[in-house]
Amino acid sequence: MSKQHPVVVVTGSSGAGTTTVKRAFEHIFTREGIKAAVIEGDSFHRYDRAEMREKMAQGMSHFGPEANIFDKLEETFKTYGETGGGKKRYYLHSVEEAEEHNARLGTDKKPGEFTPWEDIPEGTDLLFYEGLHGMVVTEDANVAQHVDLGVGVVPIVNLEWIQKIHRDSKERGYSAEAIVDTILRRMPDYIKYITPQFSRTDINFQRVATVDTSNPFIARDIPTPDESFVVIRFADPAKFDIDFPYLLNMIPNSFMSRRNTIVVPGGKMGYAMEIILGPIIDRMMDERD
Repeated sequence: MSKQHPVVVVTGSSGAGTTTVKRAFEHIFTREGIKAAVIEGDSFHRYDRAEMREKMAQGMSHFGPEANIFDKLEETFKTYGETGGGKKRYYLHSVEEAEEHNARLGTDKKPGEFTPWEDIPEGTDLLFYEGLHGMVVTEDANVAQHVDLGVGVVPIVNLEWIQKIHRDSKERGYSAEAIVDTILRRMPDYIKYITPQFSRTDINFQRVATVDTSNPFIARDIPTPDESFVVIRFADPAKFDIDFPYLLNMIPNSFMSRRNTIVVPGGKMGYAMEIILGPIIDRMMDERD
């Protein structure tokens, strides 16, 4: 961990909704004039898209160490915390991303491939990671020990599956059978490498639907934010001086369910994230200075 070069992590499973938290952080960074070194979890996959498909056909999942370079991720966090520098690369999800980075780097990479490793720009204020494994710990790598603020995005598992099924079906064209097969194949690694991370995070945002999600495999729609609550758990409220009376006053219809847990309406999730995380980032920047 480092006060001078803090590492901020948003971690969650595939389909969990980490993009919502990433967007809240982006708003905070823009508003406060913070220059962040952004690291994407996909860039630490061990294989490109074509290789990954071959490995998955052999029974491998995206979640375990066979598919990811956890030691390199730990090295990146450690080096940044010590020096404010390090190496990063990009996984090219689309044609647009490939064209953008090819123009910038003078390369000829295709979607599904990685850009070459390059230096993290100098003069950044913090490192921001969003992906699957920001708080992972294995026998060979301890990524979590280098994290200054860990945020988990953890919808209840049935809701997570509904979101994944709908996303993979609509955006990627996968059949329902293929998606269910992926969920089943990933389950051992999900239990071993994904779930334990949320006992190490500082804050968890867990969306809970208020409609019936008992059979996620036949759900026709994803429950809307207004059809859910968000349970926000703080591992140690004193660590970041969390002011619960202030939050209850600022977020309509919120309430405390435990001494370290506040529940807010689902439609207020983004707003709650900003008023909770904004002061924490401000404090980090003050301590850095």
